[in-house]
Amino acid sequence: MQIEKDKKNLITYSEKLSEVLYDETHPFKPRRARVFTELLRRYSLFDERFDKIVEPLEIDENILYLFHEKEYIQALKRADSAFDLEVFWRGIGTDDNPIFKGMFDFSLGCVACTFTCFREIVLGNASFAFNPLGGFHHALKGHAMGFCYLNDVAVVGKYFQKLGKRFAILDMDAHHGNGIQEAFYEDKDVLTISIHESGVTLFPGTGSESEIGNGEGYGYNVNIPLAYGTDDETYLYAFESIVPPLIKTFSPDFLVVLVGADLHKDDPMSHLSITARGFKNALEKLDGLADKLVALGAGGYSISKSPALWAVAYSVFTKRKIVDQFAGVVGGMMYGPEVDLPFFLREENVENNASNKSMRLKAAEDVVNFIRKNVFPIFGIS
Repeated sequence: MQIEKDKKNLITYSEKLSEVLYDETHPFKPRRARVFTELLRRYSLFDERFDKIVEPLEIDENILYLFHEKEYIQALKRADSAFDLEVFWRGIGTDDNPIFKGMFDFSLGCVACTFTCFREIVLGNASFAFNPLGGFHHALKGHAMGFCYLNDVAVVGKYFQKLGKRFAILDMDAHHGNGIQEAFYEDKDVLTISIHESGVTLFPGTGSESEIGNGEGYGYNVNIPLAYGTDDETYLYAFESIVPPLIKTFSPDFLVVLVGADLHKDDPMSHLSITARGFKNALEKLDGLADKLVALGAGGYSISKSPALWAVAYSVFTKRKIVDQFAGVVGGMMYGPEVDLPFFLREENVENNASNKSMRLKAAEDVVNFIRKNVFPIFGIS
């Protein structure tokens, strides 16, 4: 993806949103967004000539009804002050989705961040936009789920779909994007691809390769479930076999990528074994597939490594070299949790069990063959 001199790369960010706490012990930390912006500056990835950070636009909550049920939105709004059985029945007030002050405003603000990215891309004001406070792909029409109260991708996607925009969604989060799947399962104007750890071993338990859409959307919902412990080599095989040919053939107006950092081998809430280098190599396979791109942060539960992976993604999408402008400076941590990005990109995984590696590769091959047999013909791919 080339930087256009007359267009700036866009980052939507709100300090207020980044300071929100679900609760002290909850694994989801919006503060990751702040660390991400700091890392961009530390590693010379933010250039004021070509990059700008903007606050999200204000949006009308009525946009939420393009996907979410009105009864659910009302339950979410009143949960701050009036807990009742319907609130709990809709998944609000659980360990995963606790009630906290400003919960609705936070969720609406994250939707607004994604809306701002889509809008600037569609208007032609940017060719690349990044929202680290986006990608809440588990929220369903009438139910909170998996740390997600409002599904920004579904809501905003439905809005711009009504304007006649065709886009592809690539969900790289380790968890299957079940809410996004629900939103576009019968649509042929939105191609959704989710590459994730198998639901056999990871929440939410969905995302089988056999879930390929319905009605007009048959073949336009693609899942690439991978086995527990899948490493770089197998991940890249599955990714390269399926993702580029489908997106290239679909030829979207723009591409939306959920760069979920929980695919990393050290993430505490998933079981893939992907290194930062493997992550970077996968993103590089997207080069040339779309002229315009929106990236969303999605999952990632290490407060240091998740923003580091997003910084790596930013370097790939803007074709910029990672340079530590503070290398050799004495003084400790200057930009939040210390992650040496060049060192991070040299990390390796050592597989000591050849049998396990072979089994994981065979599982990936079976998935790839299923998609080639059942989905590729729909797109005319031989």
